Amino acid sequence: MWMLLQGGSSHVQGAQEQEQLCYCLGLNLQCLSAKARGDVVSVVDKPAPSCRRSALLHSLRAVMFAEVQIGASALATLAHMLGEPDTRHGALLPIVQASHSLLFGVVLCKHQDQFAGMGNLLKVLTREIENYPHFFLDFENAQPTEGEREIWNQISAVLQDSESILTDLQAYKGAGPEIRDAIQNPNDIQLQEKAWNAVCPLVVRLKRFYEFSIRLEKALQSLLESLTCPPYTPTQHLEREQALAKEFAEILHFTLRFDELKMRNPAIQNDFSYYRRTISRNRINNMHLDIENEVNNEMANRMSLFYAEATPMLKTLSNATMHFVSENKTLPIENTTDCLSTMTSVCKVMLETPEYRSRFTSEETLMFCMRVMVGVIILYDHVHPVGAFCKTSKIDMKGCIKVLKEQAPDSVEGLLNALRFTTKHLNDESTSKQIRAMLQ
Repeated sequence: MWMLLQGGSSHVQGAQEQEQLCYCLGLNLQCLSAKARGDVVSVVDKPAPSCRRSALLHSLRAVMFAEVQIGASALATLAHMLGEPDTRHGALLPIVQASHSLLFGVVLCKHQDQFAGMGNLLKVLTREIENYPHFFLDFENAQPTEGEREIWNQISAVLQDSESILTDLQAYKGAGPEIRDAIQNPNDIQLQEKAWNAVCPLVVRLKRFYEFSIRLEKALQSLLESLTCPPYTPTQHLEREQALAKEFAEILHFTLRFDELKMRNPAIQNDFSYYRRTISRNRINNMHLDIENEVNNEMANRMSLFYAEATPMLKTLSNATMHFVSENKTLPIENTTDCLSTMTSVCKVMLETPEYRSRFTSEETLMFCMRVMVGVIILYDHVHPVGAFCKTSKIDMKGCIKVLKEQAPDSVEGLLNALRFTTKHLNDESTSKQIRAMLQ
């Protein structure tokens, strides 16, 4: 049950009155949502002039009570719908000023003991940013506190190799011509040796990528343990432990970049398939090759499964997350999925709010934020029992897709394709036709 914390307010409502208020205002909120979509709407149940100011204050609370995210322009629309005159100088300003002790009129919590430390992040999620113009997930400058440092150092040691992995993958050209010549001329020993000598160093490189995925899997599980453990909620963790949240974001950012590069490079699977065939043929002939000391049969089997995935790093993270959930049976799965959905919401708000976007120091940070948002959505969709696209999802999929489509098409097409082709539940019957249409 959601609770309204109303410290310092003289407008305390009884449970029945609050219920009636939210029911009546639900009609107005539906109108507001329709108006935001551009539909023609009419005002419903406009209060009498004598109670407009009180109704507006309660409307603000009801908006929050209904978990609806609206911005300043939408608040102005709501004020107009409720019959307020001139929203620039009317009731909005004194009401907001009077609501500071209420954290913008209301604090939405699942339990009262979760209140401490949630105010700032809550303001981001509700897009009330006038008094908080800084980032709440500072992807550029977040530094570890003493409490974070041990885990942060462990993850940092893994992430320091991520750029070299991506650079190496981007430069991967494959041994296509040599393999083709060897296959077309099976009796030419020289061409066979040339192809083999071209493939072996590439297989060693592929092994390095695979071994990095194992390190990343362990790093993610350590992060999840830190960001979901009691007594704090996932939301509180993200606000209190920003350096760890940033490292989580960096893992997701790396994952999308790696998988995007891998999908564009069919040479990876072709090279590895040729390697496996050659090794098998030599075993039949009782020959042992030196490279088998480095990539033995067991390793080759695991690598084969890894590279058979369209998005191998994402699959690794999904498996790691599911393993974390199954290993921590006393920890509700909601702690993990709420961590993901909250991170998605924060990224979306930062991307769609000019006051936040203007604080990005580079376009790369903007792309980073978009990749992280998409990465979290995909991970959530793989981990959550019903996925990210159903009506009960805590992720605003329409809003996230809209944010992406507002960017330059060439910069986000890969991210939209990731949502189209690497999510798990997009084509489920529970996914709305509108969301499917947005991704067509």
